[in-house]
Amino acid sequence: MGVEIRPITQADWPGLWPIIETVTRAGETYTYPLDMTEDQARLLWTPPAPGRTLVAVEDGQVLGAAKIIANQQGNGAHVANGSFMVAPEARGRGVARSLGEAALVFARNAGFRSMQFNAVVETNTVAVALWKTLGFEIVGTVPEAFDHPMHGPVGLHIMHRRL
Repeated sequence: MGVEIRPITQADWPGLWPIIETVTRAGETYTYPLDMTEDQARLLWTPPAPGRTLVAVEDGQVLGAAKIIANQQGNGAHVANGSFMVAPEARGRGVARSLGEAALVFARNAGFRSMQFNAVVETNTVAVALWKTLGFEIVGTVPEAFDHPMHGPVGLHIMHRRL
């Protein structure tokens, strides 16, 4: 059947929360609190319109998600912001690429003129490489802005591309 990318439904949340919890608790790629609750995660990952969360689903199982929101309000609202998570067991299968491609299409169709990632941990080399293949550039790095559990203080890349 393959992986389907589609907007999240309420029925998808029980499959998405364990992914968010696992990624967050690992503390390696997100600036979220390590003890983030399910309610806090739901608020972050189910934004109101014009934001949207897309899920990657295969055989009824949620494999990952992409959240697209306005990066800023007012005069900065034309820049989208994207967040992505993929279940550890689904990595290396092209799920993040499919979510990234779908997020770019959604953002363009929603009227955003560019997309920005505010905090890509520099040690997350797989993600950095993927985003570069999708046309993103590192426009800046905040040195030692992320306290990585294994590597200590590392930089956070700001990545951007026009739509």
